[in-house]
Amino acid sequence: MFDMSRPAPKRIPSAAPPRAKHKAADLTRDKLIEAAGHVFAERGYRAATIREICRCAGANVAAVNYTFGDKMGLYTEVLRHSVHAAQTAAMSAALGSNLSPEETIRGVIRARLMSMGHEKQPDWHFRLVMHEFSEPTAAMGRVVDEGMRPIYDRMRKAVGEIIGLPPDHETTRLSINSIMGQILFYKFSLPVLMHLQPELKLTPKQLERVSEHVAEFSLAYLTKVGQGKNHG
Repeated sequence: MFDMSRPAPKRIPSAAPPRAKHKAADLTRDKLIEAAGHVFAERGYRAATIREICRCAGANVAAVNYTFGDKMGLYTEVLRHSVHAAQTAAMSAALGSNLSPEETIRGVIRARLMSMGHEKQPDWHFRLVMHEFSEPTAAMGRVVDEGMRPIYDRMRKAVGEIIGLPPDHETTRLSINSIMGQILFYKFSLPVLMHLQPELKLTPKQLERVSEHVAEFSLAYLTKVGQGKNHG
């Protein structure tokens, strides 16, 4: 007489598994970093807008605040990503604590110069850094401390040990500036150099020779200072 059967419970759609959510969030994060890299490199930090970046990334404007906190948080992460992308396994090996000061200096010089021969970073990485150099932001200090200071401090220690001076001595610092200046010269003056020296192609063999020259040139001076000729 009476239908005692219970109605079938409604099926509640299961929530997406945590792993899928994380994967989607990571994908959005990567898209925002890539899109922001292009926009920041083209317009600089101040002229770039979150709206344009999100449009290029196909993301909601709120995604920037949710993922990075704000525009500066996004910019800092993009700049950090660019700096870290330039690091190589050879550079990490050159900073090993088991190496002699001379080996450390040679290793850092070689790692940085040889990376120029097989850099596959998108063009926006270089233009972004150029913008930051010309119009520094609050992100500069954070990124330098994270990505560049470990190399700088290790080189200061190595140079100081060779010349017999503390890492924070003026001569030590000037020596580091000179060594790094020789490396950066090839990076930032390459278009001019290739016009003046058409034979300079910076092939792996040429980069090896340049690396050896910079190392020998630098170590010759450091050895001279270490022998007490001139402690400035």
